[in-house]
Amino acid sequence: MRIARFAHAGGMSFGVVEGEPEAGAEGLTVAQIEGHPFGEIRFTGERWALADVRLLSPILPSKVVAIGRNYAEHAAEMGSEVPAEPLMFLKPSTSVIGPDDVVRLPPQSKQVEHEAELAVVIGPPGARRADKAAAAKAIFGYTCANDVTARDLQRSDVQFTRAKGFDSFCPLGPWIVTGIDAADLEVRCEVLPANAPAGTEAEVRQLGSTRDMIFDPVTLVSYVSHVMTLLPGDVLLTGTPAGVGPMVEGDTVSVRIAQVGTLTNRVLALE
Repeated sequence: MRIARFAHAGGMSFGVVEGEPEAGAEGLTVAQIEGHPFGEIRFTGERWALADVRLLSPILPSKVVAIGRNYAEHAAEMGSEVPAEPLMFLKPSTSVIGPDDVVRLPPQSKQVEHEAELAVVIGPPGARRADKAAAAKAIFGYTCANDVTARDLQRSDVQFTRAKGFDSFCPLGPWIVTGIDAADLEVRCEVLPANAPAGTEAEVRQLGSTRDMIFDPVTLVSYVSHVMTLLPGDVLLTGTPAGVGPMVEGDTVSVRIAQVGTLTNRVLALE
């Protein structure tokens, strides 16, 4: 099931996206549900063509917990060792934006980079000191994420808060997919350069698979839950494969994850 949060003429709602994304957005519809998707799914009877609504970030988390160096090749390209335990950091909830929203380049940084990632969305009742069985049950579904990073600030600050925490530095979307096996999903990042001529194909910058994770999503949820309580709606970023690179003004960046969807955002300077 694909669950979206969307804006329409009557306000904001959650809904179930119907149709096959491979056929293009033109054939997709979104069926409104009552209230929040964490309860029993009840349809209101209202339906819109996807083209007639605006997709928002699929969830508004109380916190975003991210994992660094969870792919060996990415650790190597950063000149770092593979961690013996998951390397955790936080992104503020104010960094979250949705599909087609704009990533804003802050003037403090001269090197902002993309990091395509599979994101875990926590469902009820959450997770606190969860073993692996409980952690698996706490996973509501998955979405795409771009862990946007000011790489020069990450190096100069050593710790990650400023480099990872700017407004718009955590695009999520386009929806939450439930009921899939995340053990072997292709993860890719494509960048269409600024001012590219019509018909130009996007450059594939990152191409990996979740099978290459050092710590799988269930292990990560369990590990994090022994440090902090994960609440329903919280998001866990599971790390990025190799190939991270710069984003500049005018670029269009797409994170594509098999069986999940495509998250696309433009990059512009801070107004």
